[in-house]
Amino acid sequence: MPNPANEIKLAQERAKGLGVPLADLTGKLIPPQVLREMTEEAATFYQFVPLEKRGNVLDVGMLNPDDIKSQEALRFIAQNKNFVPKIFLITDNDFKNVLKQYRTLKEEVDTALSELEKELSVRDETAGNEDRKLEAESALERVMAEAPITKIVAVILRHANEGRASDIHIEPVEDRLKIRFRVDGILYTSLLLPRAIQPAVVSRIKILSSLKIDETRVPQDGRFHSVIDNNKIDFRVSTFPTAFGEKVVLRLLDPSQGVRTFEQLGLDGHNRQVVEEAIGKPFGMILLSGPTGSGKTTTLYAILKTLNEEAVNIVSLEDPVEYYIEGVSQSQIKPEIGYSFASGLRSILRQDPDVIMVGEIRDSETAELATHAALTGHIVLSTIHTNNAVGVIPRLTDMGVQRFLIPSALSLAMSQRLLRRLCTECKKAIEPAPKVKELLAREVAELPTTAKESVKDVDFKNLKIWQAPGCKFCAQKGTKGRIAIFEALTMTPQLEQIVVEGATEGKIAKEAARQGMTTMKQDGIIKVLRGVISFEELIGSVEVLQKEAAEE
Repeated sequence: MPNPANEIKLAQERAKGLGVPLADLTGKLIPPQVLREMTEEAATFYQFVPLEKRGNVLDVGMLNPDDIKSQEALRFIAQNKNFVPKIFLITDNDFKNVLKQYRTLKEEVDTALSELEKELSVRDETAGNEDRKLEAESALERVMAEAPITKIVAVILRHANEGRASDIHIEPVEDRLKIRFRVDGILYTSLLLPRAIQPAVVSRIKILSSLKIDETRVPQDGRFHSVIDNNKIDFRVSTFPTAFGEKVVLRLLDPSQGVRTFEQLGLDGHNRQVVEEAIGKPFGMILLSGPTGSGKTTTLYAILKTLNEEAVNIVSLEDPVEYYIEGVSQSQIKPEIGYSFASGLRSILRQDPDVIMVGEIRDSETAELATHAALTGHIVLSTIHTNNAVGVIPRLTDMGVQRFLIPSALSLAMSQRLLRRLCTECKKAIEPAPKVKELLAREVAELPTTAKESVKDVDFKNLKIWQAPGCKFCAQKGTKGRIAIFEALTMTPQLEQIVVEGATEGKIAKEAARQGMTTMKQDGIIKVLRGVISFEELIGSVEVLQKEAAEE
């Protein structure tokens, strides 16, 4: 992935060599009337965009000011539009951002709605008698399913992808259809549409995902893919009946992003060491815990990627399959026909697997089968619902797994949460408030020896925290992307003894401290001191963790 800071530095050197100024478009929005000086088609083809107009002088940003064809095209447009061009060099990133401004979400949808209104007015003219009225209604159905609605849905999907959204919520309320995008874990209202088009929008998405259009009373799940900006994007679809009509939630899955590495996930230091030790063993369970949306499946995929070799047979049971991995036999369960995690796990054991991934241990039967699979010489990866790593063993016993089997079967219990990552382009170190500095110093002093290696380069006499005010690279949010905080509890002889005698979370927590486990809070402190996340983001996450522990 190109570094924006390096791109600007190279552009400055290139501008100097060409003898033209470099445009600074930081946080700049081009007024619509200026954009209309050039068509989007011309801007895209000749790679120049209008920036600002003063009188009859138009500032024009060019990717290649020395390109002869672009110069000739600009002269031609300037003569026809009667302006004098002033040339600036722009970066590729700025060029793409200006092109996006040509097609704002609201303007594109408004255009499609206008087209829809024109179509409807034409149909209304044919409603003179009953036969014509029926014909008009049939035509209306076609219109609602075809061009304008198709365009509205396509625009929503594209803007969600360009805005790095992980989910799209299409939600009917009393008098509007609300469109919300989830970006870095936070939902933002992006658009409000007329309530009347809700059935048509939902129907269009159902058509794309092969769902029943006439069934609106029960939830449905489906999937489709679309090519956006030359990338194939998978969309996982869920419909849900509400008081005001069906709500649709779409999860965006971009296969081009690939399966994440441990570094990209934020798995490092002692936590990474114990994970690598666990996956290096010939058999054993590795269980990840955390709430929905905490990135557990993404971490499982990263582990699968590490284990995926020609000599290894990997089989997975998933609900649903999110990313396809070459070399892994991935299967999606279908509970409605009796194909569950438990029944699938029985079949997997006859597939001569070396590594088994089970999407989630939900019941006693699956827990027992996964345990026996680990005991019979397989690496088993799965997720389980607990609030932290020390709660994994008690949850297994609650599910009916016999205590004496757990020490031999379980290699590693992990837990994780996702936090927003500070924008690398605008973050800066600041002096923390005295109370914050005192808290950080206390937390650093309590870090286990295994974790202190990760902060050895931090100046503890002059502790700093990081903040990001927002810039054009993060859409003025101050954050871009997310990173996980982890904790990982490994099976030791001491823990084996505790489990056999009757494990409680209190006893397991003491053993975790003895073996030097870095807790999620401590992993977050390390990431705060490194400038990866903000102190405020961590504090908010810690409060949630404490609330979950109190409710457990």
